[in-house]
Amino acid sequence: MQKIPFDKSELKVVREEPNFFGGLNPFYNFPISAREECVRTYRDRVQDWILTDVEMNTFTPSIFPDNIARGFCFEGGEPLPREKFGGKDMFGIDWIYVDVAGGSMENPDKPRLFTDANEWEEKIVWPDVDSWDWEASAERNKEYLANGKCNMLTFLNGPWFERLLSFMGFEAAAMALIDEDQEDALKALLHKTTDLYIHLVDLCCEHYDLDGFQMHDDWGSQKAPFFSDAVAREFFLPEMKRYNEHVHSKGLFSDLHSCGHIEDRCDIFAEAGFDSWTPMPMNNTIELYRKYGDKIAIGLVYDKPFDPATTSEADQRAAARDFVDRLLIPGKIGTWSGFYNAPGIMTPAFREELYIASREKFSS
Repeated sequence: MQKIPFDKSELKVVREEPNFFGGLNPFYNFPISAREECVRTYRDRVQDWILTDVEMNTFTPSIFPDNIARGFCFEGGEPLPREKFGGKDMFGIDWIYVDVAGGSMENPDKPRLFTDANEWEEKIVWPDVDSWDWEASAERNKEYLANGKCNMLTFLNGPWFERLLSFMGFEAAAMALIDEDQEDALKALLHKTTDLYIHLVDLCCEHYDLDGFQMHDDWGSQKAPFFSDAVAREFFLPEMKRYNEHVHSKGLFSDLHSCGHIEDRCDIFAEAGFDSWTPMPMNNTIELYRKYGDKIAIGLVYDKPFDPATTSEADQRAAARDFVDRLLIPGKIGTWSGFYNAPGIMTPAFREELYIASREKFSS
């Protein structure tokens, strides 16, 4: 694709966007729309600047019962009041919203649907997703999805390991992954949950103006993955491939949200066909980028954080230059990790210099 020359007029702030941390992010006079740049980066693997935290439009509509149950609704219209958060997800599992934590947990007083995967066919009541009021949701979100940003719909609870946890609990789910007597049933269950999400992709594409999907499926703790490479390849990789192939058949990109110290699983994520992954900072994001950035876009955590309160503007700009000049590699796709970089590091000076330096590097 043709490179776009940098012009300083791009630095004009045309509006400000609220962020997840209660502040405002400047929205520059980009040479192409933020939406186009995200698609070029994730789908076409061409960068004109390094994406940060302003180009993406998070979309988690309330039509999904999971988003209400988990307390994570971002959509058009009047915001859902917090007292509405919690309750049943689309499989009827009850969640309790914990306001101080900003999230939900399964109701510990309610029994699990099952603890043996061989029971899933008789215990799971499958949601009738076709009966949801998609037309009303589409109308509610028409304006929200028309602001020039990249529209990525997030599946907060995915069809794989996280969904097993909600069905079975952690101990039973972990046991099912290594119990030969549950192997066939577990594979059949994962195939059917993936079928459900493939159908949800179709319904979302029919009713919303989208550019991509983000799938949540946490795979690790602070120190290590929850399960082995062999287990991941046997149970999850085939279904991930099938899901991603379907998303790509729609012309959209596929992002993965997966928490934990799981850098040893990045090869699986790339092989599965995910276009991007933003690892948590206990992973060596820079080494992951160097190793896998030609296969999957990696959200980068800067390895030389600074204290904005004691760092001059000149040094902040120098840090942004260092990030771009030292870390970014032509032919590999990296983004700025908006959630996982050091708090406060994205000062106005750092952000502006990060944009300038990346525009100069990618347009030369």
